[in-house]
Amino acid sequence: MNALQLDWATDLAILELSGSTVERHDDHIVVRTPDNPDYHWGNCLLVTDAATTSDAARWIARFAEAVPHADWVAIGLPSMPADQAAWADAGLTLEQLDVLATWVQPRTAPLAEGYTVRALVGDDWHQLEQRSIAANRASGEHDPAVHERFVRESNAVRQQLCERGDAAWFGAFSGDELVADLGIVRCGSIGRYQDVETVAAHRRRGLASHLLGVAAEWSALRGCDSWVIVTESTNDAGRVYRRAGFALEAASVNAYRPPAKATT
Repeated sequence: MNALQLDWATDLAILELSGSTVERHDDHIVVRTPDNPDYHWGNCLLVTDAATTSDAARWIARFAEAVPHADWVAIGLPSMPADQAAWADAGLTLEQLDVLATWVQPRTAPLAEGYTVRALVGDDWHQLEQRSIAANRASGEHDPAVHERFVRESNAVRQQLCERGDAAWFGAFSGDELVADLGIVRCGSIGRYQDVETVAAHRRRGLASHLLGVAAEWSALRGCDSWVIVTESTNDAGRVYRRAGFALEAASVNAYRPPAKATT
């Protein structure tokens, strides 16, 4: 098997820390998360042979065999397939991701006036859950009951990682309200950022930039000397990360088909 690029290497490290199983084959990897069966990218398939990325039918069939309970399809590809139509014809969307990395510790930008920053504790985690649940209810993107179960299970795992010292989650607060947050997980000497989010009304105030530095400092004190963050290629947040010192290291592709929505 070829060496994995930084996003997949750190993804798998985090998944294994979280209790997932990782099954390696010559040309692909199967990930399963029995304790969180609703976690689509914790129950997925990663194609490691770049020469086979256009063989959509083969990989969709292999995913169905490997994750038989799934009503979605989640397949990671190491590059954009030459034949994108084969994936589209099967109902999957291809999304390119930028893998950004730096070997220089991201600096901590000044914190905007009126905010405080701390590691999440106690009721902060409940706020994080409720914000995600409310956002999904507003968008209607996922089945509410399934999404709520997924959020609670995922948050419990995050807290366990933090309690063990494998990760930390930091938030920016306006009064008592959690308005921006991110996580970082120690993957050996690499700090991998997780789920950078800022409430819409509090964007463009440098909160994410400040949190990037706070998390980098936490991880550097615990042995990290490089940092990785992954974002959609079309996401404006990429500019924030580049200003913090990150540069494009690689690109990967998510091939995804969500569950069919119930009709009434």
